[in-house]
Amino acid sequence: MFARLDDISRRYDELSARLADPEVYSRPGEYQKLAKEVASIEPLVKAWRELRSVERQLEETRAMLEDPDAEVREMAQVEAESLGERQAALELEVKVLLLPKDPNDDKNVVLEIRAGTGGEEAALFAADLFRMYTRYADRHGWKVEILSSSTAEAGGFKEVIALFTGEAVFATLKYEAGVHRVQRVPATENQGRIHTSACTVAILPEAEEVELHIPDNELRIDVYRSSGPGGQSVNTTDSAVRITHLPTGLVVVCQDEKSQHKNKAKAMKVLRSRLLDRMQAELDAERAESRRAMVGSGDRSERIRTYNFPQNRLTDHRIGLTLYKLDAIIEGDLEQVVVPLRTAFQAEQLSRQTESAL
Repeated sequence: MFARLDDISRRYDELSARLADPEVYSRPGEYQKLAKEVASIEPLVKAWRELRSVERQLEETRAMLEDPDAEVREMAQVEAESLGERQAALELEVKVLLLPKDPNDDKNVVLEIRAGTGGEEAALFAADLFRMYTRYADRHGWKVEILSSSTAEAGGFKEVIALFTGEAVFATLKYEAGVHRVQRVPATENQGRIHTSACTVAILPEAEEVELHIPDNELRIDVYRSSGPGGQSVNTTDSAVRITHLPTGLVVVCQDEKSQHKNKAKAMKVLRSRLLDRMQAELDAERAESRRAMVGSGDRSERIRTYNFPQNRLTDHRIGLTLYKLDAIIEGDLEQVVVPLRTAFQAEQLSRQTESAL
């Protein structure tokens, strides 16, 4: 492992030197490629170099433990304990950074939320979830664009699909996929009884057109008049678009925009992301099984997380995390859930990697 880290460190120095060459600026494509590789390995190189520095300091400090001066030995002992803790933290950081990177981590996300069991209350909860994610996106400086939506009679969403654009969106949100269950008293409940509803959340990496080309002869495109809220052009022009991918039977409908061309572009964006997700799942049986286990059918019994409003409690059932801060989380303070999830899944990866190395 040490030899590999030294190789990566030398590679980082070589790339940094090339980036400093004025000639590289005249070749934007090459510059961007080099800059991207530097950025990808920089955190690992910095952690590795700090670890080596701490190890040297620790060795020197431990030598001072043999000093005849008792005061010097006492100071060295305190310093050695502090350096030892920093060494352990850096060793873990380096191991995590060495884990195989998900190729989708840097991609944008097509987020899909669908109301499941619970009727109108599930649709209202879907709207709550979407607001939670959009406010979380605001905190990270991400952009959110609604690609498609279907509203319920009492408000909320039967379905909402949106594109989240920004830095490391998929890496941050990928653990949100699954069934989210809510327990609360609906506004329409007269006797104060707690109802249980559910929504499914899907997190799909955005597929670019250059990454996944779909031949025209594999598509059936239907246009029709949109229905529901949408402005003066609703029901007067054929602006709604339904795209069917014939080989797979996947269907995407977009009618939010007044322009047929805009609806078609949005529908194609969703279709490409769904197709890419399907292709990757077929190539990776373990991921496919994991996705089915997470998303399920939207039934109350299949859930990754429970939002209990009367108790102000959020529970993530995958890692046994319980927080009595639901009021803050539902308003977008999702970091206190995302970070423990990421840490737990990284620990699981490290464990599997250690077992395979034995």
